[in-house]
Amino acid sequence: MARLATRPAASARRLPARVRLDAAGLGGRPEHRWRTRLSIPGALDLLAVAAEGDVVGMASGVPGADAGAPAELISMWVDPASRGRGVARALIETIAEWAAASGGGALELSVMPDNTVARHTYERAGFTALDEPGAPLPDGRNEVLMRRTVVA
Repeated sequence: MARLATRPAASARRLPARVRLDAAGLGGRPEHRWRTRLSIPGALDLLAVAAEGDVVGMASGVPGADAGAPAELISMWVDPASRGRGVARALIETIAEWAAASGGGALELSVMPDNTVARHTYERAGFTALDEPGAPLPDGRNEVLMRRTVVA
């Protein structure tokens, strides 16, 4: 199991050099997109750090646009070699606790419609798919929106 270390949003732009962000490991998205997401004001940016000191995952919680609006879980990534070890669950639960303490009653996320592994992970963590379509994708599909209730 990994321990979690938080990094302030302002310093998250410079992840440790040992964190290798590449398009193959990050859903095919360019590294600059992930680094930009890690500098959102008011966000909680987490790194999951293994006992050996290696960064094995990351996620961010973004506050809702308005008071009481759902917070959002974004930029979730777990090193493929560390999957199935509770890293995703630890990141999700920490973001959910932060969202609840921030006054939001829910936590939302978007996931690619064909990423069944991620969808199952989120479902096991209490998320359910919403009936409304998510952001449109270049191929005509939409992302899947998921939500879970959080309580302080």
